[in-house]
Amino acid sequence: MTEIISYADFERVDIRVGTIVEAEPFPEARKPAIKLKIDFGPDIGIKKSSAQITVHYRPEELVGRQVLGVVNFPPRQIGPVRSEVLTLGFEDEAGAILLASTDKPVPNGKKLM
Repeated sequence: MTEIISYADFERVDIRVGTIVEAEPFPEARKPAIKLKIDFGPDIGIKKSSAQITVHYRPEELVGRQVLGVVNFPPRQIGPVRSEVLTLGFEDEAGAILLASTDKPVPNGKKLM
């Protein structure tokens, strides 16, 4: 476990649900990755992300899938891609990433509570 934080600290991290609307290989990345465009609803819009998820996912199976992302981190340049959100996931036993998502559909842009 890491350092104990307050609820106010948690509230500062803006985690939202969005739907992947575009996914394509990202061969320019240092580690295998997929470029994503995620729709976070009308208030936030469509944001770009790079995710190292190639072990468990192919780009063509990601479109339409809902994922969780941190939308209030500053953008980060990853090779030629400016990643605007941190797409969230968990490591499996081998260290490959599995996407964090909801078990039922949620309106795009809803905040994790």
